[in-house]
Amino acid sequence: MIIRETKDSFIMIRQHDHAFLSGETIKHLKPSLLKSDSFFNDALYAAYQHDRSWIGLDETPIWNDREKIPFTFSDYPLLPKLAFYKIGVDEIERVNTYASLLCSLHFCSFFSQSEKKDCLVFLTGEARRQMKLKESFPDLDEELLQQHFHILQFSDNLSLYLCLNEPGVGKEDEHPWFRSGFKNTEIFHPDHQPLTARWMNENEVTLDPYPFDKDFHVSLQYKMVSKSLIEEVGIAEAYTESDMEEKKIFFHQ
Repeated sequence: MIIRETKDSFIMIRQHDHAFLSGETIKHLKPSLLKSDSFFNDALYAAYQHDRSWIGLDETPIWNDREKIPFTFSDYPLLPKLAFYKIGVDEIERVNTYASLLCSLHFCSFFSQSEKKDCLVFLTGEARRQMKLKESFPDLDEELLQQHFHILQFSDNLSLYLCLNEPGVGKEDEHPWFRSGFKNTEIFHPDHQPLTARWMNENEVTLDPYPFDKDFHVSLQYKMVSKSLIEEVGIAEAYTESDMEEKKIFFHQ
């Protein structure tokens, strides 16, 4: 679950809905930015599906007693998170081998600096998976694979930018992850700088430079869950009782 706290409520966004935005944005990437159009549809599938491991977890939010907020994707207990990451990649692998390779690389990047035993076990298992998956592509273009990996990272981060920031926020007040731009996007910038995003107003976003081939809009689904309702009935029931809402966000050059 992706959480943004307000004075009286928590804005709660399911991970799979966030991933849908990842695909909806990156499908408009300028073809001229791609090394090749080979496997792009597979990379797009990875963007749409990369957080399907959270579908079951997000059905019933759980409360973080220490922080006094619902658990989020970043602080969710490690063991179930790792287990469900593996399940998610397993499910993607049954449908699209190349996309599962990208998602495996993506998840491993989250834990690449960790020395925790459970993370190291996860990384070892995924390294074996990646070697096995690469056998399906004897002529694999490693440079293209890396570009697709960076595209997946960008799609994830751009969607998180939409989810974690208050619409219309000034650059100086953005979530700290994004104030200096999106990591690993230098390959899409003529001066080899990170791409940066900016809210033009509460409904419109632009990027510098603009990496998409046209203006478009996406629809963000979320629930606004009242803190008073959580106190009354608990987080799980409060989330169930809250209505799903939708916000349209427009991308303009």
